[in-house]
Amino acid sequence: MRKLIVAATALAMIASGAVAARERNRPLSANPSGFIAAELAFARLAQEKGQWTAFRETAAPDAVMFVPQRVKALDWLKSQRDPAEAVKWQPHAVYVSCDGNVGVTTGAWQNGPANGYFTTVWLRDPKKGKMTWVLDHGDGLAAPLVAPDFIASKQAKCGSRPAAPIAAGAEGDDMAVGLSPDQTLSWTSTVHPDQSRRVTVRLWDGKEMRTVIDNQVAAPKQP
Repeated sequence: MRKLIVAATALAMIASGAVAARERNRPLSANPSGFIAAELAFARLAQEKGQWTAFRETAAPDAVMFVPQRVKALDWLKSQRDPAEAVKWQPHAVYVSCDGNVGVTTGAWQNGPANGYFTTVWLRDPKKGKMTWVLDHGDGLAAPLVAPDFIASKQAKCGSRPAAPIAAGAEGDDMAVGLSPDQTLSWTSTVHPDQSRRVTVRLWDGKEMRTVIDNQVAAPKQP
């Protein structure tokens, strides 16, 4: 009996060690609140250290912006000086891939008397948990967005994976498509020849890639 107890104890220790090893190797957990926290920290950094400084310090190496043409963010930001008063912004909603490694935040911004909206695509390092943004864009609005009582959040369904979407822009379009590693969240940005643009975010709902954000920005007014 004692030998059986010792053997059982040894097996339990081995199993416990295997579980611990799996836990050590498992990517850091993530949920929608992590992307909300990243957006709030980004907005706070803009107030504390300067608008464009905050953009530089939180951007992924291949991040893009629109001015209104698509530009590599870190290249464009090199020559930008922080304005005396930084724009303020607040997230209203967040959409997250099934694996929690890509999130998209959208919400409102204010700059003096001006108001508008923004959409930011965030990437999360699955090993370290660090958040960096890879796409940022927005536009002005005639009236400010009404802040919700609670920040809305939605995560893609897990389980079966959709086929990677295939899309092509019209002639003259500057189009780029991003896709989360698990293929449950996609974002498409298109700049048309007249410099108008469209940013669309889609989320896997278990049956199809459903559109959750569809931002359309008009062409800039000619002087």
